[in-house]
Amino acid sequence: MDEKQVAKFFNSVSDAAKTILEAAKEGGYIHVFSHLDADGVAAAGIIGKALYRLDAGFRIRITQWVDEKLVAEILQEKPQMVIFTDLGSNHANLLRQKARDIKVIVLDHHQLGGELSSDFPCVNPHLFGIDGARDVSSAGVAYFVAKAINEVNIDLAPIAVVGALGDLQDKYDQRMLGGLNEKIVEDAKSQGLLTVEKDLIFFGRETRPIHKTLASTTNPFIPGISGEEDKSLAFLASIDIKPKYGDKWRALRDLSEEEKRRLCSALAEYLLSKGLHYEISNLIGHVYTLSKEEPWTPLRDGREFAVLLNAAGRMDKPSVGVAVCMGDRGASLEEASRILDEYRRTINRYLSWIIEKPERIREMENIYVVYGEDFIDEKIVGAISSILTTSLPNPEKPLIAYADVKEEGLVKVSARTIDTVAYKGVNLGEVMQVAAEKCLGKGGGHNVAAGAQVPIENVKTFLQLVNELVGKQLAGEKIGS
Repeated sequence: MDEKQVAKFFNSVSDAAKTILEAAKEGGYIHVFSHLDADGVAAAGIIGKALYRLDAGFRIRITQWVDEKLVAEILQEKPQMVIFTDLGSNHANLLRQKARDIKVIVLDHHQLGGELSSDFPCVNPHLFGIDGARDVSSAGVAYFVAKAINEVNIDLAPIAVVGALGDLQDKYDQRMLGGLNEKIVEDAKSQGLLTVEKDLIFFGRETRPIHKTLASTTNPFIPGISGEEDKSLAFLASIDIKPKYGDKWRALRDLSEEEKRRLCSALAEYLLSKGLHYEISNLIGHVYTLSKEEPWTPLRDGREFAVLLNAAGRMDKPSVGVAVCMGDRGASLEEASRILDEYRRTINRYLSWIIEKPERIREMENIYVVYGEDFIDEKIVGAISSILTTSLPNPEKPLIAYADVKEEGLVKVSARTIDTVAYKGVNLGEVMQVAAEKCLGKGGGHNVAAGAQVPIENVKTFLQLVNELVGKQLAGEKIGS
């Protein structure tokens, strides 16, 4: 990263922090709107905690997207300030055009889809040549602003790490967070709130018996093992890994290095035997442990914490995730753990449904398409596409998954690919924006992860257009609206 550009980024952080401080001093009401994924929930929790510490009046609302209806509601409520986190800047422009007296701030990391108004603070790494898909997430942007508001908010650094992990930004060597995320990791470590080491990357590595860890994993999804503890136990027995010492269950952390190697090799072979491409190197990497969190809870491991937030957002209980991010370790954590279990069961059911019949995931010239239609919940289609991306027969082809939102007359589309495809020129954020607009919808996002909403009757045309646009980008052509 260019140090001058980084300095400019932090100038924008400082401007946003000053604007929020002024609004809090004036005593007006502040509305925070954020996205429902793990990064969005974490960002909302960070800003919520910073506002709470300022004794400001505020309300947090988690949403899947911002539309004209939501803008109309904001205009009716007339808050003093609206803070958008993890939701882009287009709707902020719209709000400013309609209500000049409402202060607006955007804290985001998505690619900019159009001209940006200069009359409100917008903190976005892309404005400064910093990659928002791998160097900092919205939770990270929110954290830097919170820290600029008051240094005491440095204790929120682990939540920003969780947001980045939830946004799959661990794209540096051996699943490491880098870029501006590295500064957040250092802040968390300096406060004794985080430890980082290299190990097997599975949820529950510290907190669960090995067979339960394997049975609860969705990334990678392991057909015949994910969701099935008895088959997980049989798999361990087949490779001579004992799940117990005496009466005590063993966790992954209890395995010897030789046992870990054996487990990795066996899993890689098993996945390949099922026709699923998954690199063995993806099973080992940097593990982020929140050292002040209680062992045997899903908050101890950064990636598991992220899945918990994703679960809360996508299972229609986002307030539970926000409360946990703001520090609730009582009733909210208990409820979040229950939601997480239900979410995992739901994910496993959807993945099994897709794998059951080949026609549910179809290959086109340049993309794969998952036809979720009315079976997959539109709030969970993004999680499904993220999980499946690394398991495709040809992972060099982007995955497009969609689900019907019949009450809105729309389909919700989620697009995912891997970094090597982005390096070849594919930018899914651009593809989603251009294709959706041509089909009377809206789209955008990152180069490797993007989304769209499209009228249900236009979905076939949209998918054909996406296939063509990806082909054009692979051929080095520019695409435009």
